[in-house]
Parts: sequence; C-alpha cells; structure tokens
Amino acid sequence: MASDRIIQYTNLDSLYLDPENPRMGREHTGKDVKQSRVLELMKDWALEELAVSFLESGFWPQEALIVIDEELYDKKRLVVIEGNRRLAALKLLNAAYEGKNKSPKWNEIAESRRPPKNLFSEIPYIKVDSKQEVEAFLGFRHVTGIKEWKPAEKAEYIAHLIEDRKMSYEHVTGKIGSRVPVVRQNYISYRLLLQMEDEEGISTENVEKKFSVLYLSLRTVGVQKYLDIDIKGSPNQVFRPVPKSKLKALANFAVWLFGNNEKRPIVRESREVDNFGKILESKKALEYLERSDSPNFETAHRLAGGDEPELIRLIDKAADNIEASLSRAHLYAESKKLQDAIYRLGLDTGQILKLFPDVREKVRGKVD
Repeated sequence: MASDRIIQYTNLDSLYLDPENPRMGREHTGKDVKQSRVLELMKDWALEELAVSFLESGFWPQEALIVIDEELYDKKRLVVIEGNRRLAALKLLNAAYEGKNKSPKWNEIAESRRPPKNLFSEIPYIKVDSKQEVEAFLGFRHVTGIKEWKPAEKAEYIAHLIEDRKMSYEHVTGKIGSRVPVVRQNYISYRLLLQMEDEEGISTENVEKKFSVLYLSLRTVGVQKYLDIDIKGSPNQVFRPVPKSKLKALANFAVWLFGNNEKRPIVRESREVDNFGKILESKKALEYLERSDSPNFETAHRLAGGDEPELIRLIDKAADNIEASLSRAHLYAESKKLQDAIYRLGLDTGQILKLFPDVREKVRGKVD
C-alpha cells in the first residue's frame, strides 16, 4: 500500500538511526551495526548546531524525518532514511539532559536552557513503504542538491541505483537530476575503487578520501589508455573496469596517484591530475615512472613535454619586451647600463639560437 505522506509523531526511543547510511562509509555500514556505533560515527557531523537550533525553535514539522518500517535487530523498527543528522542530534542532546553524555560540549549546550516542550516525545516523521519510494528525492538532495554527500558516497549511491535497482545510466540521470557522462564516470570510478580493493598488493587506504582525484583522473585520455578503460562502457562492460592484462598498470596507477605505506603519491593535488594524464600519454615519461623507485612528478612532466607551454610563454614575453624597447632604445645609445643589458641579451640570444640552427639561419637571412 502506498504511503499517504501524513506527518505523524512519536518519541525519541521509537526512532532508529540507519546503520546502512552511505555517509558513514562502506566499511562501517551494515544491518548489524549497533546504534551506539552509528552515533559514534556521526558525532563529528556538526550535530551541535542542530541541537542549538532545536533548543531555540523546536522541531519544525516541515523538517519531518522520513522513515520506513523494516526489520532491524530482529524486530520491526522505525528506521530513519532521511534526517539521520537531526535524529542523532536529538539523541545526543537527550543523553546530555539525562547525564549520560560525557562530552563537555554537549553538557554545556544542555545547561544553556531547558528543551522546548515535547521536543523528545513528539518528533515529526513521515512513513514511507520503502527506500525505493524516496530514492529520487534522496538522490537529488544528496548527489546534486544542497545537502551533498562526499564524492565517494555519491558514487556509491549511483552504483546502488544501477546494480540493486537495475537502472540504466539514463534512468539514474532522471532520478537525481544529473547528466549521463557524470553518472557513468561516477559509476566507473566506484567500480575501479572496488577492483583496487580486490587486488592483492594495492593499498586503497587513501583512495576513498581522495575519491574526487580518482574521478577526475578518468577524464584524461592518458589514464583511460594506460588502464585500458572504456569510459563509455555500459554497466556490464565496466563492472571490472581494468582488464587482467592491465593489473600491473593498475597497481602502478594506485601508487602514483594515492601512495601506500612505503611511498608517497607523485600527484599531490587535484590540480595536477590533467598533467598526470599527459604524463601517461608520453612513452618517455611513462618509462621513467615505471623504472624509477622514487619518481618525481616534475621530472616526469618535463619528459612528457609538459613545460613546453611555459617556455613558449617566457620566450614570447621576452620578444614582446624587446619589441617594445626598439622604439626608444636609440634615445639612450650612450647609456653604459643599457649597453651592458644589451650585451647580456645578445649573449643569451646567441646561446638559445645555437639550440635551434634552422631558426638561426632564418634570423640571419632576415638580419643580413
């Protein structure tokens, strides 16, 4: 029977935090995770500001929790699927009033004022029949909306819709209000994370923390080619994105991008990801990375020709300055300082022209 979406009220003890909340991270979620552990995992989610708001204004009905009635800890429970932060804040605040919260911060909040009447006994909620019923709302709110999850959490939710709900990329796009390339890249990134976790010898300790770096790297042609990933593949085609023949490359990729217990990553921030992709496109730079025990990003970038645009910019700027000087230099022909500067310029120009003999001949023909 479909939900009637009527706001109901219940007490704090009747509501349970969702032990499968994606925000807690895959390694911490599961039906058997105890409520005390869930609350512990959520304590750093800026819950204090919610508690202060409750004390000042109460719990507004328009912020009602969304719950489902499901089996949890061998019994039917009202489990919150949207509003876990609000419920956690109430639980910690109530514990402070009862003298069961050891945190000085929470006790200080509780001591600041008495709670509004019925704050813990009349909590508004809307009951729905299943998580599927509100997936579109949750997806828009947390993947593309104002209450965004972290990058890995978004990708995991997208994977859940594709694998558990059997949705296509296009269907997911309609559910969460995104674009097909974004949904597809999130899914492939998440499957790549899981594949790295499955492979022995690949450290994934930092991958989930830097998931956005993994996501951005898949935009580059260099990464796509190096790992032989079909960035436009269907869910079935990219379930294990990297073929067996490229598992050694995957291990290298993981170390270069995320490091391990012995080595630091060569890519230090997301701004370097595009250049990392260009490095992987260069045979010379790639050979350097693969043979070196401690490769250096700048060296690899230089071998890949990555500093060419900067050199061109410097030479162009120097040429612009010389052209600007030509119109006035004759006015200071007797200046010793100007003569010294021109002498230095002449020496440097001569040296750089030796590196480019064809250009030197063209210049000589023009000057002569």
